[in-house]
Amino acid sequence: MDLSSIIWLVLLVVFLIVEAACPIHLVSLWFAAGALVAAVASMFGGPVWLQVGLFLVVSVSLLAGLWPFTKKFLQPGISPTNVDANIGTRCYVTARVDNLAAQGQIKLNGLEWTARSTTGESIPEGTLVRVDHVEGVKAFVTPVQEESTV
Repeated sequence: MDLSSIIWLVLLVVFLIVEAACPIHLVSLWFAAGALVAAVASMFGGPVWLQVGLFLVVSVSLLAGLWPFTKKFLQPGISPTNVDANIGTRCYVTARVDNLAAQGQIKLNGLEWTARSTTGESIPEGTLVRVDHVEGVKAFVTPVQEESTV
């Protein structure tokens, strides 16, 4: 086994160790495959320029061709849960919302929430509102127009 074969095999191991250290990204894996192809070319007596060329072509081709697909399948889809799932939800004001008086409530998914106006305007009881964001135990809301069913 000549020196170039040993170098390619060492690079292969290094790329695999790096991939094992951060498996979610799957970037080093493609370079490991390129190093493997270059090592095989070296073992069959291929010149150094061919080994480097094969390494680059295989690595870049796999990275460009397969990484977008693996990235799509390996990264978990983030879906809003708990409090974040309430953002954008419409509900009714059950007690007048007044930021200056520090009062107001909404009924959201069957539960009473402390509410504050996102715009700072007072919102009367019975108004349809949309939850803009939640800070701690307070829902910040904005009035919305009810759609007419005509």
